[in-house]
Amino acid sequence: MGIPVTEGIQRQVSYTDSYRSYVLIMLMCVSMLNFVDRQILAILLEPIKAEFDLSDTKLGFLTGFSFALFYSIMGIPLARLADRSSRRNLIAWVIVVWSAMTALCGAAVGYVSLLLARIGVGIGEAGSFPAGSSLISDYFEPARRATALSIQSIGVYVGILFGFLLGGWINQYFGWRAAFVVVGLPGILFALLFWLTVKEPPRGGMEGHASTEAPPKLKETLQYLWSKRAYRHLPFAAGFYAFVAYGSMTWVPSFFIRSYGMSSAEIGTWLALTVGIAGGAGCYVGGMLSDRLASAGDKRWYAWVPAGSVILSIPFVLGMYLVPDPRAALLISIGAWFLGNSWLGPLIATIHGVTTPRMRALSVAIMMFVNNLLGIGLGPQVVGMLSDAFQDRLGADSLRYALIASLLTASVLSAFHFFAASRTLNEEFVHR
Repeated sequence: MGIPVTEGIQRQVSYTDSYRSYVLIMLMCVSMLNFVDRQILAILLEPIKAEFDLSDTKLGFLTGFSFALFYSIMGIPLARLADRSSRRNLIAWVIVVWSAMTALCGAAVGYVSLLLARIGVGIGEAGSFPAGSSLISDYFEPARRATALSIQSIGVYVGILFGFLLGGWINQYFGWRAAFVVVGLPGILFALLFWLTVKEPPRGGMEGHASTEAPPKLKETLQYLWSKRAYRHLPFAAGFYAFVAYGSMTWVPSFFIRSYGMSSAEIGTWLALTVGIAGGAGCYVGGMLSDRLASAGDKRWYAWVPAGSVILSIPFVLGMYLVPDPRAALLISIGAWFLGNSWLGPLIATIHGVTTPRMRALSVAIMMFVNNLLGIGLGPQVVGMLSDAFQDRLGADSLRYALIASLLTASVLSAFHFFAASRTLNEEFVHR
């Protein structure tokens, strides 16, 4: 599975619809494995906190900034590699890395060793999404990209579903260490299947001209992206909503365990169904709706659909944290997860629409650099710090109000940047 330095001369290649669907399903499974291994930690925070005697601030650093820093930093060189070499091979290798490091989390003997293993997970996972989304844009024409990218992203919510479900039940009966091992090791076998069955398509073929030139230098890419006014806003639109998403998904299990006395298995099952199913459905609908509305020629819909959905999700977020009955709160959360997860497919389709084939992985990685520092890095960390700061005044409700204060602010900022990006999309779309 060696990664070549160059890919040689590329030519037009025609793939059957069934094979393209197969590749899309495989990339959806990559996203699923990525998020199972990433998200399982959230449902395991309480037993880890108890065993290692950790504060919420330390838990926030474990789940957030430490992971996000290495994920973000490694995303840039790995995306450069994806733009100049085999994306298929790169994805296979990084799956092996993050799967092995997830299993090693189960062998942690303290906070530091668990932290180092999570950093390893972050380094591995940094290489998959930019390369995978770039592959999709070379398998599907521009008019179907937001839908295809949303289907790929459904794997995120399937992964969250299994992360919560498996983590909650395995922890209850076998302990948190076993949960890491069970979800980590199967990824190594999947990596081999991916490498054996997924083909590397020519770049730019879906635009009618396979690209054979070398990717532009980093400075040239940055200058090009800065020239696109819409792109300047997209990383912040994604980042602030990632703040909402990761802040919620990291701390919601602890919130329901602390505030309502639910067991890890019970809340894991509830969140698997609400986040996994509603989030996945919202992700697909957001991409499909954006493609349909933009098909008439107005590309601003690729930003308007996410912006509107984020705003509409706010009342549901408030209800989830303020309704006194836990099951009513979880039912209300379905609206929050559905509406709040419609942005990813349209966002990546927009980024690919305003860039060229040889800078797609890097343009996504740069977006993810901001997205991950704001979302994965600051989301869980800020919520944890606020919870500790509110503890003396609010007691058991400190986490509730830490979530409300931070997530509502970030939602409004995300919607603002999506609306700002929409202003120039019609002029800046390259691939129509």
